[in-house]
Amino acid sequence: MSSTHPVHRPGATPFGEHLRNWRRHRRLSQLDLALDADVSTRHLSFVETGRAEPSREMVLRLAERLQVALRERNTLLVAAGYAPMYHERPLDHPALGSARAAVELVLKAHEPYPALALDRHYNLVAANRVVPFLLEGLAPEMLQPPINLVRLSLHPDGIAPRIVNFLQWRNHILERLRQQIAATADSGLVQLLAQVQDYALPPDASRDALGGEHLGVVMPLQLRTAAGILSFFSTLTVFGSPNDITVQELALESFFPADEWTAGVLRSRASE
Repeated sequence: MSSTHPVHRPGATPFGEHLRNWRRHRRLSQLDLALDADVSTRHLSFVETGRAEPSREMVLRLAERLQVALRERNTLLVAAGYAPMYHERPLDHPALGSARAAVELVLKAHEPYPALALDRHYNLVAANRVVPFLLEGLAPEMLQPPINLVRLSLHPDGIAPRIVNFLQWRNHILERLRQQIAATADSGLVQLLAQVQDYALPPDASRDALGGEHLGVVMPLQLRTAAGILSFFSTLTVFGSPNDITVQELALESFFPADEWTAGVLRSRASE
């Protein structure tokens, strides 16, 4: 397919409609976007209504200004009649060798503390040797791939009954999903949110934390284990300036001990 001459597909959603939806999702007026993208408001209006065809360069410029993810940039390019630009390859593809090595290095270096890699829908991609310790005793059906960490942590047959501050943690996870949906308009995340927010609460979930203020600087995950209650906080790491869809959508979540007791238990476990 030519990358300079648009090829339009009958029945496909027009580029202008995609553009208008993204502009409104970002709560921008045509004037706001036109100024930011250095195009005239008149031309932008014509593009949105289909009276003018955008160049490939303009499609990419508008997508950049609208902070559209690489996956959706491909959708915009195709809607405008151009070939998709960004690849989506599995992490074990030879072309992603350096990215895969970086993921493995980060996960390994974080031991004896748990760390894992997730895709855009919170499906587990990779984990270090500590993560299975936290999943011991779960029903085998809960650990059948693909393992979705949001479902696993909130499902009453998953980790949920083990989370001491379950309602706080649940509210934290649901709010994170809502923020990501607001930023990406990802339909998969919309479906995930609808599913998990209807899960039944664990029978012994304490309601003391439902509306309570957490006074720490980060939200902890307090988890019951055979060794006692372990307390963690986590950080998320993403790749900078990715040009591959898989790499852009990959997030590394590293869990740190929130107290010395937790750190000691994990160090002891690693030495066994």
